[in-house]
Amino acid sequence: MSATAAAMGLVSCRACGQLNRARAGARARCARCGSELRSRKPEATARTTALLAAAYVLYLPANLLPILETGEIGGAKAADTILSGALKLWHGGWWPLAIVILIASIVIPFAKLVVLTWLVISVRRGSAARLRGRTRLYRLVDVIGKWSMVDIYVGALLVGLVQFEPLATVSPGPAAIAFGAVVVLTMLASHSFDPRLLWDAAGARRG
Repeated sequence: MSATAAAMGLVSCRACGQLNRARAGARARCARCGSELRSRKPEATARTTALLAAAYVLYLPANLLPILETGEIGGAKAADTILSGALKLWHGGWWPLAIVILIASIVIPFAKLVVLTWLVISVRRGSAARLRGRTRLYRLVDVIGKWSMVDIYVGALLVGLVQFEPLATVSPGPAAIAFGAVVVLTMLASHSFDPRLLWDAAGARRG
């Protein structure tokens, strides 16, 4: 395995991109802009693990509790979870919207949790298998994270559609807060993880 910049005492400034020399573990500042130099994100695996644990806890109520409550003024109200709401849209002929909700609200958040968990475990175990593939997978998760709020916009669209009906009302259910928290936590977990640790752990194992 080729030598890394950190192993050669080189650190790139995250603020201005200047390449600096710095001893491993020593506090140093960029020669150009004075920003503190860090070769790796501090406590990346611990932070990512904590964020993932919180996201797992909230994932169940986000999908099991009602996310929207709809009804007519003075009449009975209906409460729908993400899944039941998507099924109603499907049976009502809105199948493209139903597919978007299922993918954005159930499949993608769970896939991100599983992938990030696997990456953290592989770092802790010092696995050297399929490093390029795992790095690309992290990049994919990071890119998908930028679209994680798509379901919030879909929910806003549904609110608008219901409000156009005469005497119809709609309000967010208790799962809305949990779902929003899951989205934010998975985004933070992805941002906290440092993919360079995948290569560091593999290099330490080979060494």
